[in-house]
Amino acid sequence: MSTERMVPVASLSDLADAGHDVVQEDGRAVALFHHEGEVYAVDNRCPHMGFPLSEGTVEEGVLTCHWHHARFELAAGDTFDPWADDVQTFPTEVRDGEVYLDPDPPRDVSEAVHWRNRLADGLNENLSLVMAKAVIGLDDEGEAFHTPVETAVNFGTKYRAGGWGSGLTTLGCTALLADHVGGRDTRRAMFLGVRETADDCAGEPPRFRQYAFDNPDLPKERLESWFRDSVEVRDADGAERCLLTAVACLDPTEVADIVFAAATDSLYLDSGHTLDFLNTAFATLDRIGWAGARSVPDERAGANATRERGDVSAEESNAAKVLASTVDRLTDATRSEELSSWRDPIDVAGLCFDAHDRLDDCVAAGEGRTWDEPDGFLDTLLGDDPEAIVDALTGAIREGATRTELADAVVRAATRRVAWFATNNEFGDWNTVHHTFSYANAVYEATKRADTDLLYRGCFDAAVSVYLDRFLNSPRAPTPEPGDSERDPAAIREELLDCFDRQGQVNRAADLVSEHFDAGGDPADLKRTMGRGLLREDAGFHTVQNVTWGFERFDALTARDAPDAERRLALVAPARYMAAHFPTRRSNEQTFSIATRLHRGERLHEAE
Repeated sequence: MSTERMVPVASLSDLADAGHDVVQEDGRAVALFHHEGEVYAVDNRCPHMGFPLSEGTVEEGVLTCHWHHARFELAAGDTFDPWADDVQTFPTEVRDGEVYLDPDPPRDVSEAVHWRNRLADGLNENLSLVMAKAVIGLDDEGEAFHTPVETAVNFGTKYRAGGWGSGLTTLGCTALLADHVGGRDTRRAMFLGVRETADDCAGEPPRFRQYAFDNPDLPKERLESWFRDSVEVRDADGAERCLLTAVACLDPTEVADIVFAAATDSLYLDSGHTLDFLNTAFATLDRIGWAGARSVPDERAGANATRERGDVSAEESNAAKVLASTVDRLTDATRSEELSSWRDPIDVAGLCFDAHDRLDDCVAAGEGRTWDEPDGFLDTLLGDDPEAIVDALTGAIREGATRTELADAVVRAATRRVAWFATNNEFGDWNTVHHTFSYANAVYEATKRADTDLLYRGCFDAAVSVYLDRFLNSPRAPTPEPGDSERDPAAIREELLDCFDRQGQVNRAADLVSEHFDAGGDPADLKRTMGRGLLREDAGFHTVQNVTWGFERFDALTARDAPDAERRLALVAPARYMAAHFPTRRSNEQTFSIATRLHRGERLHEAE
């Protein structure tokens, strides 16, 4: 210990008489304890919620905080209770009857590593406050985005036997939301993602991965055939080995081809969830990298260490962890061709499979041609004649429609089902139109990640689901008409947030979003406001998806200079969905607020 850093802080005799004291050094309150003939010093703020530890008690070397009964080993500060965190200790010594301490001792690990490990603790124990503190701490250390996402991915792909689920999908969505919100809402987004991942894994057995085949020379065609055959017969182990081999041997686009081919061999798997989850898994890999970061937390829960890594092996890569965890989504999925709604009174499943059989001929006919979407094409997709819908799609392919162009048309039709959803339907039917929209959007996004023409099949599935949802637009909800507004866009955004504070404001929310366009407001500001409205709520999984994909849709439409009406609708639809599901109790916002106030050093135990 360097004696140059030690400063006198108290009289030993006075401390011994009182048993404890509080001193101020470098703007920090330090609690001193005289216990069993020794002097100890700890940060006076309990690391759990900031209560003064000087008001606690010490017995047999254990310091107990009296607010929530967090316990600490007095000499080193280690906690007995993972929800509390360790308390900072300060070296002390006695010289000539005076107590000296080092007010700024070196830490065993950096702040970034500390918060990374605390995030791992929060995930392991499903401790919301710990996760909130960790996300805020990592943000202060410049690791607000990548570290929380990759840490949660490592956890979620390992500790949930069922693999990729709603928690990791929420995490993937919040990683995308981070691009659309700012300031503290970025922290809120990361807190939402890691919290939902932990909650989805709580109480679940761990997942044990398979291994890639030893043969590194297997061609894509062989691996794709094996993978699709394994999925067809619901052989998860065989499918996983094929997929891990593909990750090791092929480039990401080729892997995406294999995965999305299998995902469209059957129709509209798990009400659209399967393809949506797969797309989100690939989107998450886009964010954290196919291989992985330079360092990761130690495997031991909460260990105060990281291990450095250089080149990441294929089997340790993010891609292997993430994609292997998605296999059960394919092998265990409900196939819509097995459902009566897709067979009676009209065999729409048969129409899809017939179109699949003609796909090669359609693609060949469209080779070298350029498709211009004809007038009335969306009206056909939104109509009540499934044969006409399938014919319109096959005709478009023959005329040269690309996978992305056709998927874009279908997702625009699906957006209308949400924007036109009639509130005299049962509340649960919001999910029905949402599933169609999220599936159609996943097909669209998949066309940008994969080169396989088999993704045209997803367009047929999505369009048939749009058809099956048609009665949920009876009567059609009113769509705000473009007009003029002289109101301040900021006032409109404020009213929109107020709208989310009250129930039953579905159509009012749509009107306000449209008016924001009329008033010339910046869409980026509107998205930030909608993001704030989402992230302050205890938003459900589907709501997070709906808003995220609405924002992504808006950006895609803007990038290709789509008509104003389409861009408006991309934000009107999620605004209606949000208004239908808000307000909530906002319990998680309370937790986030507590973590924020603690990070600022506020005293929660004192009167407001």
